[in-house]
Amino acid sequence: MKRVVLAGTGSGVGKTAITTGIMSLLSRHHDVQGYKIGPDFIDPMWHTLATGRASRNLDTVMMSPQMVRKSFARSSTGADLAVIEGVRGLYEGIDPLGDEGSTAHVAKILQAPVVLVMNAQSLTRSAAAVVKGFKELDPMVRVEGVILNHVRDKAHCRKATKSVEGLTDTEVIGCVCRGRSSIPERHLGLITVHDDRDRDHIGVTEDMVEGVDLDRLLDIMERAPDLDPIADEPLLAQNDLGGRVAVPYDPAFCFYYPENLEALTAAGAEVVHFSPLAGDPLPEADAYYLGGGYPELHLDRLAENRDFLEGLRTAVDDGRVVIGECGGLMCMCDSIIANGKQVPMAGVFNCDAVHTDSKQGLAYVRAGATADNFLGDHDVVAHEFHYSCLKPVPNGPFAYRMRRGTGIDGAHDGLVRGRAIGTYMHQHALSDGQWGLRLVRAACELNHEPYA
Repeated sequence: MKRVVLAGTGSGVGKTAITTGIMSLLSRHHDVQGYKIGPDFIDPMWHTLATGRASRNLDTVMMSPQMVRKSFARSSTGADLAVIEGVRGLYEGIDPLGDEGSTAHVAKILQAPVVLVMNAQSLTRSAAAVVKGFKELDPMVRVEGVILNHVRDKAHCRKATKSVEGLTDTEVIGCVCRGRSSIPERHLGLITVHDDRDRDHIGVTEDMVEGVDLDRLLDIMERAPDLDPIADEPLLAQNDLGGRVAVPYDPAFCFYYPENLEALTAAGAEVVHFSPLAGDPLPEADAYYLGGGYPELHLDRLAENRDFLEGLRTAVDDGRVVIGECGGLMCMCDSIIANGKQVPMAGVFNCDAVHTDSKQGLAYVRAGATADNFLGDHDVVAHEFHYSCLKPVPNGPFAYRMRRGTGIDGAHDGLVRGRAIGTYMHQHALSDGQWGLRLVRAACELNHEPYA
């Protein structure tokens, strides 16, 4: 598989916009599979819109190296090229001296060449010093190309290119001029995109990278060696438990890893989608999986859909399984307080979700199930990132005891009521091969005929 990692010298250097533009242009003539390193929902949306294939996350905290290899092999089947966007700077991970969680770690696991995206504003010879340092820190990471972002003009591009290529023996495959339009942002990161109505944003990223030589990039991708074959084992445990899991999907609920939905299907469940923002009622189902998103931006429309909100509360009272992650948790509270207004929600949990200006920054989470967790004894490796808190701070019962991370009260996460759990953690099915099985098995335990 021809492949490349587009890595940054740090956060904010423009790698997502540049990666998206490159993916889109390459997709005109090739079948491109996109990837994002690390825990992220929004950047893969851009990749997916640019390529037409569902982008995947590769993460060496939530996945073992072998699982990263398996996931890459599985999801790149049928593609011509794999373009992998890094996270933060090339070497940033969870330990300042180690590889785990870093872009460099994934690049080494996949033996992928790296193209470094750097902010070259006001840099010429110093640009070479930056590239030299990145190349020499870990010689096992193959930095084979550079994209210079935020250059002033053609003269600046020529000088910086001459410096980098002459002093580091690394080719500069393109420059992106300062002032080029980029992707708009909001809290939690870039704006979300969903369908072809957002294609104009993709056009902006294509314009940004018009100075990148795609033929030279393809030459670098050709240098990736063949990966050794791996054991043909299913990533997602196949089962025929049956049942139906309803999953809301719209701008209020859009943070889902594709593998999580695939895990539910692999367990034998029928996954049905609906849109609370479009006024869809709560479907009949054995379980409900409410992902994160931006409910605080759509409060009035959510509040108007009383069938959805009251249906959730009734489903919990009836013993149905309901799992809410982050934005899903917020909608399970008595109300959401944001932008100066308080809007009633489902009332599953007796507390309010309060949107704040301060964030619980992106962080990995490790937790263990408590005795109140109806999904059974298991450990969790996940991530959290949110701009809300629960008030008053609930005193439980909780589904998880935190070993790393903040959760709801600093020590626990996963509010429990009946067979409902509301959590700030985003779990990835490939971090735990039983995730889908546990949820579907619990959904089918009620003494009733599963919905067909």
